[in-house]
Amino acid sequence: MRIWRVLLWLSVSLHELGDVQAIDATGFKRHQASRHYVLRVGYNFDDIKTTALVDCDTSVILDIHCPMKQPHDTQIGRQVLTRNLTQLATITADKSYDWDALRYELRDTGIRPVIKHREFYALDKAHNARHDENVYHRRSIVEAVFFALKHRVGETLRARTWFGQFRELVLKAAVRNIEQAVRP
Repeated sequence: MRIWRVLLWLSVSLHELGDVQAIDATGFKRHQASRHYVLRVGYNFDDIKTTALVDCDTSVILDIHCPMKQPHDTQIGRQVLTRNLTQLATITADKSYDWDALRYELRDTGIRPVIKHREFYALDKAHNARHDENVYHRRSIVEAVFFALKHRVGETLRARTWFGQFRELVLKAAVRNIEQAVRP
């Protein structure tokens, strides 16, 4: 797995990264397997939840994470962000990444989190009103990158094993990063 992350980091090194990065998740479809194989292996969901960290200035995919189970976005976000602390300056995310421990951890390392609060109290609405809307809405670039990636290489993963699916996603992301670097 380390080799595939190094390949992704090498494709990222072809670009000059900006100050704002965004994180979001989407689902990639699994290739249809036979009913016998599904019961034997223990598939319990049809989509692979994929989380990507994207640079908002260059639309480069910095990191990809696809878990074996379906954990909450805050848990995945913490893993992805702590793995890439040296590359981050400002991180934007939607309300599904709202976790105070994650915010404090990012602030302690000098990263500015622009993550909307889930609105349970009036104070949460006040926190959300303080966000710079131009920076926060740059997180939509992740959704555009996911759309472009699915449109270019398809949204169905052919590999059946978790590691094969991870490898396939990283290769698709690395190829997209290299294409972005070559394009004038």
